[in-house]
Amino acid sequence: MLDAVHSETRGSSSGAAATPIRVLIVDDSVVARAVLARLLADHHDIQVMGQAGSAPAALKLLEDKQVDIILLDIEMPGVNGLVALPDLIRVGRGARVLIVSSAAGDGAEATITALRQGAADTMLKPSAAQFTSRFADELVDRLRRLARSTGKPKPRIVEANIPAAPRPAPLSAPPSGRRLECLGIGSSTGGVHALGRFFGALPKSFTAPILVTQHLPAPFMPYFADQLAEMSGRPTRLGAPGLQPQRGEILLAPGDAHMTLMRTGPVVHVRLERKRSASGCLPSVDPMLASIGRVYGPNGMAVILSGMGKDGLVGAGELSEAGGIVLAQDEASSVVWGMPGAVTNAGLARAVLPPDQLALRIVESCEGDAAWK
Repeated sequence: MLDAVHSETRGSSSGAAATPIRVLIVDDSVVARAVLARLLADHHDIQVMGQAGSAPAALKLLEDKQVDIILLDIEMPGVNGLVALPDLIRVGRGARVLIVSSAAGDGAEATITALRQGAADTMLKPSAAQFTSRFADELVDRLRRLARSTGKPKPRIVEANIPAAPRPAPLSAPPSGRRLECLGIGSSTGGVHALGRFFGALPKSFTAPILVTQHLPAPFMPYFADQLAEMSGRPTRLGAPGLQPQRGEILLAPGDAHMTLMRTGPVVHVRLERKRSASGCLPSVDPMLASIGRVYGPNGMAVILSGMGKDGLVGAGELSEAGGIVLAQDEASSVVWGMPGAVTNAGLARAVLPPDQLALRIVESCEGDAAWK
């Protein structure tokens, strides 16, 4: 679901790991479990380790079996998938949870709730009569990509295809005369949960305007804006032409346009664009960060959180060239270390840390300047 905005070419089994990706299927429908297992049986790099018809049964299986990915239905009798999700993540010992449910449709409240609680990604499950080869291909691709970040011993695939990361430079206090006037955050797969961790650690006294581009389809955005306001404790609006960034407020990119900034005289305002971005994403992090660099220069900052691909790399480079600071989520805490890995490997990240520690690092470096009351 989250990477549906990408237009990148899907991987093939030729790059699969020698060690199979271990999968647990959790669905109360016998038919759905059988169909999913049959679809995965054709791929030698994927091994179905077990099937469970309920959340308690899945938890029992996980006590004895180590898996890499859990395919989880939401609508199940007794303990439903959303209620069981935190326990499955805990007992799963690092396993990623991919929601595959008919309740995961566009704009569904359950989808955002699952992502916020730590699900890696979601897919809409078709009816038993509508399982197609296209769905199977998409499911297998999601499994392979999520498995790259489970930490199991297998060859790693570098999503950004760039050299290994140099040691990030320490993030020091801004030089005299520089102040943080705008913070831009980009994220994709795993980003909803990462945003929750970041804003949970960012004090309310931080009042610089915040721009967020999270890869989600357009129908999700109104509900996600409400969720973002709740998790951050800040007013949150969907970006619209002419809006002016306000102190203490979050502007969220709509799902069908890039959100950028322009300065007209003394006024900074939002402009929406729909032209193709370097990453092929819509919305894309690149135009947002590039515009922050043009408008705020050294007074702009970017945070790149978990996500597939390398959206944000070009924009982070332009922001950095304008004197701004770029921070990135570390690999261990990322669901997929594609986007933050790209900026880190390019030598752009001044600090590479878990989301909550990134927020604290911003506090350390900027407290006392114009970003604070």
